[in-house]
Amino acid sequence: MAEKEKKALEAKAEKPAKQDKEKKPSVFKRLGAWFKSLRSESKKISWASWESVRSNSIIVIIAAVICSAVIGLLDYGFSAAIVGLSRLI
Repeated sequence: MAEKEKKALEAKAEKPAKQDKEKKPSVFKRLGAWFKSLRSESKKISWASWESVRSNSIIVIIAAVICSAVIGLLDYGFSAAIVGLSRLI
């Protein structure tokens, strides 16, 4: 008896899962809806002006050069200190 009840419960549990798959739209419809939403969202984008992009890019390049110079000097200083310490020993 218990096995029959388990099978009946499993059969009931499987039916909604199959019905959900049937109600789900096809892959192409979902893909088309995604592209439509992508297009509508891309129209809402506020693009920066060329002058703003150029000035911000120059600032980033200058900051990167300064940071790399500082890191390079620190690396040189630490390596010279380690070489100096190794000569003492």
